[in-house]
Amino acid sequence: MRILAIDSATEACSVALFDDDNLIAGEFRMLGRGHAEQLVPMIAALPEKGRATRIAVALGPGSFTGVRVGLAAARALAFAWGAELVGYPTLDLVAAIARSDRPGPVSVAMTGGHGEWFVQNFDEGGAPLAALASLAPPAATTAVTADTVAGSQAEALIVSRGSGEALALWPDARALTLLPAATFTAEVHPLYGRAPDAKLPQVRA
Repeated sequence: MRILAIDSATEACSVALFDDDNLIAGEFRMLGRGHAEQLVPMIAALPEKGRATRIAVALGPGSFTGVRVGLAAARALAFAWGAELVGYPTLDLVAAIARSDRPGPVSVAMTGGHGEWFVQNFDEGGAPLAALASLAPPAATTAVTADTVAGSQAEALIVSRGSGEALALWPDARALTLLPAATFTAEVHPLYGRAPDAKLPQVRA
């Protein structure tokens, strides 16, 4: 099975093409911004323009724009190719990359919105131990449980906590095969990780 992986949910942007579990080609770029302009050319540069029978895309949390750019590209290609479309949470991939280097439980801390961090704890098999949370740094520091912390805010969290090991990592589509099979979902919707800033006005009776 040919699998195209797309991850543009964070400051990083990456794509990869697999033949079953074998990586054919892939690219990782640290963009910050500009995912909308660079993602499609990155896919087009893959062998056979990335054409696949299955597309796996990052659902977030992360950048609002980055998440939606990745989902839009994945949905359009899945429709054009008649491919299966699945999604996976961004923090799960970061945890899987960390566990490939440091086996055992791991906590993930990634940059969120409004100065908050996205945090989540995972067991040694990659299963989440608690729901994803978006927290202010002090609360995030106390919420993580593992000695090893991975992600874009791992170093800051370890400094704040005063103990543990930090792995500064971003999601990378080329590491897709590290994810447990149970991670993937056919419910491909954005995972924002926090409540929306704007709220609908309440209607009074």
